[in-house]
Amino acid sequence: MATITMENAEEVKRRISELNLEHRDLDRAIEALELNPLHDELQLKRLKKRKLMLKDQIFMLQRQLVPDIPA
Repeated sequence: MATITMENAEEVKRRISELNLEHRDLDRAIEALELNPLHDELQLKRLKKRKLMLKDQIFMLQRQLVPDIPA
C-alpha cells in the first residue's frame, strides 16, 4: 500500500467522518421505515444495501490510515 501523507490522511479522516454521518442517518431512516407497518420493502432493502456499502467504504479508508508493518 502506498505511503499516505499528512495532508492525504486529513482528507481521508474528513471523508470517513462524512461517511459515518451518512451511515448514522441511514440507520435512523431504516429504523423509522421499519416502524411503519406499511413500509416499502424494496426501499428498505436499498437503504440497507447502501448502508453496507458505506460500511465497506469506511473500512477501506480506515485501513489507509494504518501504517504497513513489515512481517
